[in-house]
Amino acid sequence: MREITLSKAVNEAIAEEMRRDPSIFLMGEDVAEAGTPFKVLSGLVEEFGTERIIDTPISEPGFMGLAVGAAMTGSRPIVDLMFGDFLFLVMDQLCNQAAKTYYMSGGKLSVPLVLRTNMGATRRSAAQHSQSLHALVAHIPGLKVAMPSSAYEAKGLMKTAIRDNSPVVIFEDKLMYNDKAPVPEEEYLIPFGQAAVLREGSDITLVGTSSMVQIALAAAETLAAEGISAEVIDPRTIVPLDEETIVKSVRKTSRAMVIDEGHQSYGVSAEIASRITEKAFYYLDAPVVRMGAMDVPVPFSPALEDITVPTAKGVAAMARRLVRGEVSDVA
Repeated sequence: MREITLSKAVNEAIAEEMRRDPSIFLMGEDVAEAGTPFKVLSGLVEEFGTERIIDTPISEPGFMGLAVGAAMTGSRPIVDLMFGDFLFLVMDQLCNQAAKTYYMSGGKLSVPLVLRTNMGATRRSAAQHSQSLHALVAHIPGLKVAMPSSAYEAKGLMKTAIRDNSPVVIFEDKLMYNDKAPVPEEEYLIPFGQAAVLREGSDITLVGTSSMVQIALAAAETLAAEGISAEVIDPRTIVPLDEETIVKSVRKTSRAMVIDEGHQSYGVSAEIASRITEKAFYYLDAPVVRMGAMDVPVPFSPALEDITVPTAKGVAAMARRLVRGEVSDVA
C-alpha cells in the first residue's frame, strides 16, 4: 500500500468529495492561491476554481455565518479555520446556530457543514496559535468532533464528515501534516464512533487522541522492552465516543491512562477517565490516570513549551508505576 502524508490525505479526501458532489464548496482565509499556510489545500483551486475554493476576508464570524446559511439551504460547505485558536471567534455561529438548528426546527432543517481546523503545541507559535480546544466544542450537543491520528484516519474521517448531515468539527494536529502512513488508493470511509485498537495488550490500556496516539504507541514500545504489555486505543472521534471499546479494553487490562493534548483540567481526558471509572470501576486495580497539557498558556520558549505537553517518556514512566502498583492515588 502507498504511503502519503496527512496533508495529502486531507487534500485527496476533499478533492474526491468535491468531484462527487457539486454542492460542496470550501471557504476560508488563504485557502485558494496559498493553499493555507500549511499548504494542505494546494492545487484545489486549479481544479475547482474560485467559485468553489473561496478566499475570504479576515472575518471568521462573517464567513462562518455564511457557511451556516449555505448549509441550511442546500449546500455542503467546508470551512477552513486557519488556527484552532480562532474558534473563539466563531462560537456563536457554530454553537448557537449550526449545532442547534436541527433541534430547534423540529428536524426540518439540517446543517451539513464541516469545520476543519488544527491543534497542537511545540511548533513555537506562542500562546495564541498553539492551543488544543477540542473540549470546547465537544461540550456542545449537536456537534460531532473528529480527531485523526494519522493520514489513514484523516482521509477516512474527512470523507465521512463531508457526507454527514450534522455539523462536524475536525481537528488536525499541525505537527503531523508531513507524517506519512499507509492509505489505500481505493475509496474508504471511517464510521464515526468506532475506535481503533492499534496495539493489543494485557497489562494496561493507553487511550490517546490525535498526536497523543503516536505518543502512546511509542510509550508502548518502551514498555514492551520491559515486559509490560500495553493496549493502545485511538477513539478517532470524541463525539460520538466509542465507550464500549474503551471499557472492554480496561476490563481486560485493569489499568488505564488517557492521554490528550488539551489542558488537563475540565478536558477530554477527564471525560474519558470518568466514563472508564463509572463503567469499569470493579475491574480496576489502580486509579485511572489522565495526562494532558499543563494548565498554563502555551509558552513560546522551546525549553518551556516542550515540557507543557505529554511525552512518550512521561507516559511510559507513569504506566510503569501503575502496572507495578506504585500508584495508590493520583495527587
